[in-house]
Amino acid sequence: MAKDYYQILGVPRNASKEKIKKAYRKLAMQYHPDRNPGKGKWANEKFKEINEAYGVLGDPEKRKQYNQFGTVGNIGDIFGSPSTRTTFEDMMKDFGGAGLGFDFLDGIFGDSLKGRGFSFKRFSQGFGGAPGVRFETFPSGGINLDEIFGRSAEASPPPQGIRYVLTITPQEASQGTKKILTRKGKRLAVKIPAGVRTGSVVKLSNARQITDGMPGDILIQIAVK
Repeated sequence: MAKDYYQILGVPRNASKEKIKKAYRKLAMQYHPDRNPGKGKWANEKFKEINEAYGVLGDPEKRKQYNQFGTVGNIGDIFGSPSTRTTFEDMMKDFGGAGLGFDFLDGIFGDSLKGRGFSFKRFSQGFGGAPGVRFETFPSGGINLDEIFGRSAEASPPPQGIRYVLTITPQEASQGTKKILTRKGKRLAVKIPAGVRTGSVVKLSNARQITDGMPGDILIQIAVK
């Protein structure tokens, strides 16, 4: 059955945008692991649940779809919509003001953070002491995730590409073909277009995110023999 996001946040279906936002921020403080000693796993699951709920109800378009169909095809992440991202920034301000940690958020939003070169643990530590990034530099609570993600990406090394050489027959080169690449136990389908020649390169954009868990392309160099 589809989840009842209104019930999860404890608000009626006709709740205003502000009431939904207020409920989310209240529950985020309630389910923070630091406030639930000995119940960290339970608190994390509850936190994931309210973030999923707010990721839908806090976004006007997703909420409209949910109200109409009872589900949302692609929930996405809470950072993807300006509406929900701003509330998340407010929630971070709440945590900072209450002296609560951010580290646990890496476990909650691990999938959403992939490729952004960012971690909340590094954020709370000031990205290793990089100037101008510590939480303390936002005394008014003016946290801007776009700016923080951008600074983190600047501090991260550029994505590294991996090259493979793939040998195919002249017939396969002429007609096009499909091959399976196995890297670190993960299988990737490689579609070779018709008309390739020796030296042609097929790029699998950001495929290392799948195989290695890190940003980077996989480049397939063709050899026709």
